[in-house]
Amino acid sequence: MEFLKLASKRYSVRSYKPDEIEQEKLDAVIEAGRVAPTACNNQPQKIYVVKSAKIKEKLAAVCRYTFGAPVILVIGYDKELSWKNKLVEGYESGETDAAIVTTHMMLEAEELGLGTCWVAYFNYDEVKDILGLPENIRITAMMPIGYPSDDAAPSPRHALIREITETVTEV
Repeated sequence: MEFLKLASKRYSVRSYKPDEIEQEKLDAVIEAGRVAPTACNNQPQKIYVVKSAKIKEKLAAVCRYTFGAPVILVIGYDKELSWKNKLVEGYESGETDAAIVTTHMMLEAEELGLGTCWVAYFNYDEVKDILGLPENIRITAMMPIGYPSDDAAPSPRHALIREITETVTEV
C-alpha cells in the first residue's frame, strides 16, 4: 500500500474481535518495532506482548482503554540504554525512541489488516508492578492490537486535520 494512503487509513480502533492474531502477523509487527530507528541506534525499546487473560484483566483494571483486544503490547524503554544529550540537561531519547517504535508497529499492523490504539492514559507505575518490571524500565504506552470488530469505526475527530499552514512554518 502507498505510505500516505496507509497512514491516512489507519485509525484508533476501540472495539476488537476476540479472534487470535496469527503468530506470523504478530511477529511482523514486533519486527517493525525492532528495525525502527533510535538515537545512536542504542535500541532501548522494550516491548512486552501480553496475551495472558489474567494479565490482560489486571491491565484492564488499571486502564479502561484496553478495549477487549486479544493482545496488548506494552511499550517502554530501558533508561540505562537510552541516549543522553549532554548539551541538554536531563534529556534522554528513550521516550522519543519508544514513540518511533510504537508508530512503526502501528503502521505495520494496519498494513496487515490489524487495528491498534495508542493508549497513554493510565498509571505507568501500576502497569510496571503488574508486569513485574525493574526500576530501569520506563513505560510509555500500551497498544491494544487485534482485528477490528465489525462495528469498529474511526472517531469523528479522526477526519479533523489542521491546515498545513497551521502546523508547518518555513523559516
